[in-house]
Amino acid sequence: MNAPRGACGECDAARKEKVRVDGDLDAATSWGHGCEGLRGTDRDVRVVVAGMPVGVREGFVYERVPWDRFAHAYGSAADVPELLEGLRSGDAAVAGDCLSSLAGSVCDQGTRYAPAALAAPFLLRIAADRTTHPRVGVLFLAAEAARDGHVGAAPRTGLLRVGGDHMRFDTGAYREDWSVQAARAAIATDAHIPIALLDDPDPRMRTGAAYVLSAAAHRAERISAALHERLRGEGDPRVRAGLILAIAQLAHQHRHEDAAAFTRAHWADPAHALVVRASAALAWLGLVDDPVPDDLRAFLEAIPADELDRLAGELPWLWPLARHGGVGAKAVLRRVLDPNIPATADDPPVREQGCADDPPFQAVYRK
Repeated sequence: MNAPRGACGECDAARKEKVRVDGDLDAATSWGHGCEGLRGTDRDVRVVVAGMPVGVREGFVYERVPWDRFAHAYGSAADVPELLEGLRSGDAAVAGDCLSSLAGSVCDQGTRYAPAALAAPFLLRIAADRTTHPRVGVLFLAAEAARDGHVGAAPRTGLLRVGGDHMRFDTGAYREDWSVQAARAAIATDAHIPIALLDDPDPRMRTGAAYVLSAAAHRAERISAALHERLRGEGDPRVRAGLILAIAQLAHQHRHEDAAAFTRAHWADPAHALVVRASAALAWLGLVDDPVPDDLRAFLEAIPADELDRLAGELPWLWPLARHGGVGAKAVLRRVLDPNIPATADDPPVREQGCADDPPFQAVYRK
């Protein structure tokens, strides 16, 4: 088994410079790669994922997947099957190293590469196997493959954004938005797997399942019904908070239910736990453009900074609060509530996230 490809410090020093081209088709073709000519062909990862037979996914028939047509952060994706198989190893250390290596290759520094989408159907099945050692990390990697990792300049509008809706290129000038779209479609196709995991005995797995499902490209009504059903029977406050965020994120993408009223009812009820109310309040802010109500503002501003940082690290929907702009969650919250407030020297610094070995990722991927 190959050794993992390096920790974050090594990534910063040794990786090739990141180059992204955001904008219109002229920008893409001027870069010299002509991705538009790949649309609908066997080099369009969306086509490949959509055409992956059930038998290939269920049987882990990696050789039927054209890995070598696509690249990740380190080059050819031909090594991905070995890493996926390593996740199924009975050796926890080997499986953990393979997970770190795979995450650092296909979801690198905020960029999602096409092999992440190709791996998503297998990741879901590996996570569902209770003999897998890093189950939580495997499940979260599947979820991250379906999110583009860029929340944009405005924290409020980025709170519930999934991504894949704007033209964006990875470091090899392949369409990153296609990769995210393909992963989201893969999750929707195999939604029965994370839906079943909503009943897993491990609360981290239940949260991870909700995080996966909230990125699905379609089947929103079926998925939302499963999330609501789990919420009615869920006793863990943090899992309840995650379910509320998942319901809101799914509604934000598909507009199939009135999640604004749903989240408002939860943040306005003092009988709910702090984590539930805070998550519902932030979800409400991401769903609507309304002015911030005084009672919501007062509630959020009263949350201690260390508690808000902890929530932002534990609930993946709130990771943008921990990642955004290199400041603490409390400082980002001020910008969510008042977008015109600039960053100040008093904002508490935190380490930048982006590599698979950085927090909050490290705490998840190694489990």
